[in-house]
Amino acid sequence: MQRNMKSVLSGAVLLLTLLTLSSAALAADPAEGRKLAAQCKTCHGLDGIAKIPIAPNLAGESQIYIQNQLKAFRSGKREHEMMSVVAKNLTDQEIADLAAWYQSIEISARMPE
Repeated sequence: MQRNMKSVLSGAVLLLTLLTLSSAALAADPAEGRKLAAQCKTCHGLDGIAKIPIAPNLAGESQIYIQNQLKAFRSGKREHEMMSVVAKNLTDQEIADLAAWYQSIEISARMPE
């Protein structure tokens, strides 16, 4: 019984170590994302407010959502004439940085009276 417990604890420690290392390797940097967003500003705006009617606003959008969409464009799971080309060469780190930048933009809404 004690031997099984040691195995379980060893496995848990290994898993936590791997998770920590993988998240540290992809620690998102909004400042780097802002630099990368220069290529996005024509459609989505550097501030995340879309400049053309067919582009979505990205300001304040969930980092996870943006990452998932960019990875889907990159892999071909999701297709768009412009986004498939743009996302094709993005690394996981660049995607994380871009997503962190757009998530970090604070937005507010005002209800009409």
